Amino acid sequence: MDKFNIEDFTLLKQQNIHYLDNAATTQKPNCVLEAVREYYDKKNANPMRGLYDLSIAATEAYEDAREAVSKFINARDVSEIIFTRNATESLNLVAYSYGMNFINEGDEIIINISEHHSNMLPWREVAKKTGAIIKYYECDSDGRVDPDKLDEMMNERTKIVAIAQVSNVFGYTQDIKEISKRVHKYGAYIVCDGAQSVPHIPVDVQDLDVDFLAFSGHKMYAPMGIGVLYAKKEILEKMPPFLYGGEMIEYVTKDSATYAELPHKFEAGTVNDGGAVGLHAAIDYMNNIGWDTLIGRELHLTKIAMEEMAKIPNVSIIGSDKAENHSGIITFKIDGVHPHDIAAIFDSKNIAVRAGHHCTQPLHQHMGLMSTTRASITFYNNEADIEAFIDCLKGIREAMGYGK
Repeated sequence: MDKFNIEDFTLLKQQNIHYLDNAATTQKPNCVLEAVREYYDKKNANPMRGLYDLSIAATEAYEDAREAVSKFINARDVSEIIFTRNATESLNLVAYSYGMNFINEGDEIIINISEHHSNMLPWREVAKKTGAIIKYYECDSDGRVDPDKLDEMMNERTKIVAIAQVSNVFGYTQDIKEISKRVHKYGAYIVCDGAQSVPHIPVDVQDLDVDFLAFSGHKMYAPMGIGVLYAKKEILEKMPPFLYGGEMIEYVTKDSATYAELPHKFEAGTVNDGGAVGLHAAIDYMNNIGWDTLIGRELHLTKIAMEEMAKIPNVSIIGSDKAENHSGIITFKIDGVHPHDIAAIFDSKNIAVRAGHHCTQPLHQHMGLMSTTRASITFYNNEADIEAFIDCLKGIREAMGYGK
């Protein structure tokens, strides 16, 4: 028996929409919304700055959320969890705090060609400022990174390998554990974008042995504006602050400053306590449902969709033909029809999909495409969503004047 109900999601219940844009952001269950409301109703104060009861309660709520995140991804130490605004800010923190200070001229940074711009552009900026060299790994047509071929690109000058665990275009899950072994063989660090993996599969940072992992709350049923950077403690300790100001300091004079201990060194200013509380509630919700249900429902619906799409002429799925290699992400093209037109036709049937380059323009250029359309599935979708999607997809070329 599934441990959730569509009643958990007020927006989906009240609005006539087939929501298939979950890779961009997910809907929020009532328990998350209620947790955030309860925080602001009962605990709202500036955390870590007051000695009165309300501020202490706010601080406890914030640190409880950090503990929940730490357990969810199996960090060794709770101080390895840094709260940010989103995965993009987390990745920029790594690039600016680590990259700008420890990458030197002639060092090499390897980036998978399918990376989201958030795990590409910061490293290009680091290279521009430091004189480092960017090298691109070209994944195969399924989106897979071959550890052996990646190994051939690395050498003693390699300092960073930037790679998503799950691609937001292909949906392919990389063998991060094996890739980490290869990266560490050269003394380099792996910067892993977990935005599409943490919401969909169990992620154990100790088992994967990643040096950095970034993800966003809004893709895993939590509010927008809360993100996470995980990093190994020994690396964080040598990195300087990313932002400077309130709360991230220990002692300041007119001429000098000492900085707070981890993790607060990287959390300048008033923090997003309500967002952290919402993320905590989302993690509890996911844990209660369980990975068997979360993964099982997503895979079941992805299989149905892909099997039906394979029967439709002039429709091509990007990446693997196996549903289990997609993590609920189905990116596709229709011969002769622009993705924006495809998305508009879906919208006319109250079906939400995404069209464009999905913040992966170099990948699309590599594939010889300007843009694509993406449907992305999660556990709260159902067969009716897929049926509506397929029925609409069948008629798009005709609607664009191609005939049956």
